[in-house]
Amino acid sequence: MTSRKKNNRRTKRTNVVTTKNAATHRAADRVLAPDVSAHKRIAPRESPRSRRSKRYVVSTAAAAVLVLLGLFIFMRSNSGGGQQPSTDIAATTISGPPGAEEVPLEEGPLLATASSSSTGDTVDGIACNSSEQVVYHVHTHLSVYVDGRLRPLPGGIGIVSPVSQETTDGLFYSASRCYYWLHVHTQDGVIHIESPTQRTYTLGDFFDIWRQPLNSVQIASVTGKLKVFVNGHRYSGSPRDVKLGPHVDIQVDVRSQRISTMRVDWAKTQL
Repeated sequence: MTSRKKNNRRTKRTNVVTTKNAATHRAADRVLAPDVSAHKRIAPRESPRSRRSKRYVVSTAAAAVLVLLGLFIFMRSNSGGGQQPSTDIAATTISGPPGAEEVPLEEGPLLATASSSSTGDTVDGIACNSSEQVVYHVHTHLSVYVDGRLRPLPGGIGIVSPVSQETTDGLFYSASRCYYWLHVHTQDGVIHIESPTQRTYTLGDFFDIWRQPLNSVQIASVTGKLKVFVNGHRYSGSPRDVKLGPHVDIQVDVRSQRISTMRVDWAKTQL
């Protein structure tokens, strides 16, 4: 065999091997190459409709939160029986020589006389009994200031045909006929709640027994805007609705407001 024929056979074998290797590499590339179309199927592009739906859900949730927050603020502002703690003013303990009930006597022109009190008929479901009732026996203090000046409550309110007794601590009134369940023994501003049953009594009940007017612009014969404080807190409701209760301090300012509210040091009393 000539050298030319041998070279031709070697060239053919080399071409066959090269062709086989190329085919093998193409098959491997098909196996290892990432399937781009598969990735596109797994993470499709978000549609405009889907985005609008998500925005609607977020805005609805935000609106619900705002509604709940507003409801919470409303409930907080309307709780507490009409009290508005944000308008509180400083409290000062009432001072002065103690009266017969260990509470300082009030001085100044009376708000009204006790003679206007009811004469024994039942008032607002409150009867007048020949003796004091002790099943429910608590005490509330009332101070009234007109243009910054104290106007005391007289002793004898709610006591029919009162009889005064002179003591070293001032006059003390008892009944010769009957006691209403709400009454005042002496000029110290203390309202006695002495009832055969425990129930709610209001400042309006007391003024009805006294037969004196009480509303947002008048107390007894005095007219002008009333500002009411209960235990140092501003009361925003009707003054007639203020509840009487154990050791409650009520202050009514007419026209001008005092720089402080007055309170009783109940611990020093026997009430």
